[in-house]
Amino acid sequence: MHNLVRPAAIVIAAALVLTGCGAEMPSDQGEKDSARKSTGHYPVTIENCGQKKTYDKAPQRVVTNDVGITEIMFALELEDHMAGYVMPEDKGDLTSVPWKDGYRKAKWLSKERINKELVLDARADLVFAGWNYGFSEGDGFTPAELRKVGIGSYLLSESCRNGKGKARGVMAPLDALYTDLRNLGKIFDVEDRAEALVATFRKQVAEAQAKAPKGTDRPRVFLYDDGRDKPLTSGAFAGPHDIITKAGGDHVMKDLKDSWVTVGWETVVDRDPEVIVINDYGDNGAAQREKFLKSYPPLANVSAIKNDRVFVLDYADLVESPRNPAAISSLAAYLRNVDL
Repeated sequence: MHNLVRPAAIVIAAALVLTGCGAEMPSDQGEKDSARKSTGHYPVTIENCGQKKTYDKAPQRVVTNDVGITEIMFALELEDHMAGYVMPEDKGDLTSVPWKDGYRKAKWLSKERINKELVLDARADLVFAGWNYGFSEGDGFTPAELRKVGIGSYLLSESCRNGKGKARGVMAPLDALYTDLRNLGKIFDVEDRAEALVATFRKQVAEAQAKAPKGTDRPRVFLYDDGRDKPLTSGAFAGPHDIITKAGGDHVMKDLKDSWVTVGWETVVDRDPEVIVINDYGDNGAAQREKFLKSYPPLANVSAIKNDRVFVLDYADLVESPRNPAAISSLAAYLRNVDL
């Protein structure tokens, strides 16, 4: 993780190579770049997962991986800086989100796993992904490998590794979202846009919190992602932690200092959640997950199962994304009506 910074010379060299390969640039981009240089905006330096990175100009051919990361770019209205996005087909309805126009404007590059050949074919100058959100040593797709071929990387802050093996998480989940919005605002010279989004999201979260259950009325909540033998859930550094706690719930796995983690069913039973939130994605969607939970004998006496308190949120609501604040509002409304 300490080798992610690309020297400015490499950034410039990569940009020249990309231009030589026929990278398409908007006709007015040169005028925009000149205007930005005259204001002294560039170069800019940001910190990403503990590493300082300097940008001499805004990347022009960004490839994003997964729905939450892609929608962060769309929320900042940066579609024109994208070569496209990679995303499977199981990410739900994409036509009703506030930034749905981004999906119309940006190119859907692949519905399979992101890889080096794909981003090279797209003539990418930056890949916005994360550890376990596209980047993986096992797949040989890492920031270090991309740097070898002159492609930069920006890591999703939720996915930052914290130095304890491959455990992820260095800040609260909502702080990760706000950090990425502000960093990208600087990188692409849209800081006003980023600050406006952060202010809107903070207000939305504060309004939800004001009406959320408090004190002893806070129900114990467990996030169920998937898994039959052992459940995959959220620790303290994945999006569901802040979504649950800001919505007025007591996150039963808050002591796990990681993002998405596997636990044992005996731990779930011992902590006796009063509400279970299901992550809805994939072929084995929320209905199948709920059916399993309600038919799995070890969970029969868990309060949430006995009292039929199951709430569903979409995958894009729960990973770091601009949908997180709305998810807090939605869950808070549900928890307010839970009769403990």
